[in-house]
Amino acid sequence: MYRIKTEVTISAAHKLNLPYESPCKEVHGHNWKIAVIMQSRQLTNGMVLDFTSVKKFIKDKFDHKTINDIIEQPTAENIAKYIFDELNYLSTDATCEKVEVQETEGNYASYEI
Repeated sequence: MYRIKTEVTISAAHKLNLPYESPCKEVHGHNWKIAVIMQSRQLTNGMVLDFTSVKKFIKDKFDHKTINDIIEQPTAENIAKYIFDELNYLSTDATCEKVEVQETEGNYASYEI
């Protein structure tokens, strides 16, 4: 099995609908770091998938956006699952194995096979 890992940083805002008091209930932004691992049993043009295509998808979808317009409850966990599902839906040549979302320094969430 071939694997690639690519990372991209985006700037985006969100707010969370929480049943308890939290500053996260207000719109605020992060410089999110997103890492994606894609896999394939065969190569196309010598690659699992072009790194640029994964980065472009993430940047086009999320960079300088309000994530609540895309995902109802945009926690890092839900963002990881959304990207995972979308990459698996969009890619015919490779499968997404794992997405890791870093919301702030030291705080990560991931979704994987």
